[in-house]
Amino acid sequence: MLVALIQSLRPKQWSKNGLLFAGYLFTIQQRHPTGDLLKVIASFGIFCAVSGATYMINDVVDIECDRIHPRKCKRPIASGSLPVPAAIVAAVLMLGASIWLAFRLGTGFGAITVAYLALTLSYSACLKHVVIVDLLAIAAGFVARAVAGAVVIGVPLSPWLLLCTTLLALFLGLAKRRSELLTLENGGLGHRKTLGEYTAPMLDQMLSISASATLMSYCLYTFQPNPITGHLHTAMMVTIPFVVYGLFRYLFLIQSRNAGGSPEIVLLEDKPMLLNVVLYVVAAIIALKLRF
Repeated sequence: MLVALIQSLRPKQWSKNGLLFAGYLFTIQQRHPTGDLLKVIASFGIFCAVSGATYMINDVVDIECDRIHPRKCKRPIASGSLPVPAAIVAAVLMLGASIWLAFRLGTGFGAITVAYLALTLSYSACLKHVVIVDLLAIAAGFVARAVAGAVVIGVPLSPWLLLCTTLLALFLGLAKRRSELLTLENGGLGHRKTLGEYTAPMLDQMLSISASATLMSYCLYTFQPNPITGHLHTAMMVTIPFVVYGLFRYLFLIQSRNAGGSPEIVLLEDKPMLLNVVLYVVAAIIALKLRF
């Protein structure tokens, strides 16, 4: 049962919580005390626990729909390898401990953690059944992660960080909906009613818009002075090719392999994408350290 419990927490999806490091990364030119990095690591662990617990709750709520899904039917709760009562007890205990630890890190971080939990539970309960609102809710979850990572170490929130995170999250959410629409029988109507509201051409058009907006916003971020400090960081322009490649590579995988259903798996298993992310982080650190 322990193995089934760990699988229900979906460790592969914890890579999404890497956004908590964004606030630290984009202010790395500052002299952060060692404690800041430890706080971000702790916040990452807390969000992994919270997201894992909400995944279990979502699987309990969607158990009947998941059983008719070609991939999700193999999840521990849907397959019966993890009993529903055990999943509920584990989720409640994890959430209680996580919220307590979150407030120990700071009141602001604790409040954002609770807000993120409320958002994900609302998504599982009703928001995912409302067309377009489901995508905005997914984007809000990514933004909450970025905000939490900045708040836990007390760095100012950059509007560019929020904008780029929102647009990128919409891009990933649209790719996921497209994959579900094309993979499931009858356009996924038996799995999720909102999929019947989308069409492949509509999602392709939205993907093009969100990808273009994401790239433009990121380019403007590298060109413009920091809205908080007023300092230019033009060396960050060297990271633009990595962003271009990442977006284009993901679009390629969406169109040629229908890989948009699991962005976390693409990140971990597609070697060119993983290498690109690593190179981007290295280039960003060097560029920010140059301070020009």
